[in-house]
Amino acid sequence: QVQLVESGGGLVQAGGSLRLSCAASGRFFSLGTMGWYHQAPGSQRELVATITSGGTTNYADSVKGRFSISRDNAKNTVSLQMNSLKPEDTAVYYCNANYRSNPVRNLEVWGQGTLVTVSS
Repeated sequence: QVQLVESGGGLVQAGGSLRLSCAASGRFFSLGTMGWYHQAPGSQRELVATITSGGTTNYADSVKGRFSISRDNAKNTVSLQMNSLKPEDTAVYYCNANYRSNPVRNLEVWGQGTLVTVSS
């Protein structure tokens, strides 16, 4: 079973930057696509960015040019660098990982979430 532990959330002023990190631990055969999602109060959880094990990235239109996702396959970590933050980026940010517990079984796991608050 895989666990994800996030860190790096907090309070920042508009225009500022934050970096979120997520580390995967536990027993698994391989890690696949990892990503970040966010959920604002009263809203559904939405994709922010994903990155495949090969490094291919995908971003929500709202964060393109401001956020950058990266991963370290050797350390089983994924990070999200958030620049030029806006009040509308305020949300709980969740790390997500797809993994295989064996060569044929695909599973998904979520982190506990970390709060990002952007003040105007």
